[in-house]
Amino acid sequence: MKNQNSNPWKTLSSEQIYENPWIRLTEHQVINPGGGKGIYGEIHFKNLAIGIIPLDEKNNTWLVGQYRFPLKQYSWEIPEGGGLLGSEPLISAQRELLEETGIKAEAWTEIQRIHLSNSVSDELAIIYLARQLSFGESSPEESEELIVRKLPFETAYQMVLSAEITDSLSVAAILKVKILLLTNELI
Repeated sequence: MKNQNSNPWKTLSSEQIYENPWIRLTEHQVINPGGGKGIYGEIHFKNLAIGIIPLDEKNNTWLVGQYRFPLKQYSWEIPEGGGLLGSEPLISAQRELLEETGIKAEAWTEIQRIHLSNSVSDELAIIYLARQLSFGESSPEESEELIVRKLPFETAYQMVLSAEITDSLSVAAILKVKILLLTNELI
């Protein structure tokens, strides 16, 4: 078995192709693990991805629906957004949940960390379970036209199974919470 900690790629050169406030795209000239020359595009995200599953005492949750420009289609998702690298992720999660749904939570549990597309990006996502909920008014960002939907958690789970929910952060979060519910591991 080869050493899992050694990098089999050799970088010959790197050039920044594009940058905006959220991402940076770099093209690398490389020698791949098989010895061939090639290119590798890498997207660096300047924020953490943050996802939240609010869950009430009756196991209801809330989804957010919005049109996703890159997909050219509508998407149902858990409340999610970004958090500045180097800032406290929980503060970002609390802000996003309140902003998108008007919900505040007294109890927060980090339930998962995932890389969303590690073949082309370094984007890290942190998922939280939010409990002991209270409700107010949402205040979405200017770029967000959202529909907030309360539903039984089991319905959200069925939406994942039927591919009505395809957002990777939402799929991972809902499946993780389903496992925690089935194994009685929720605090």
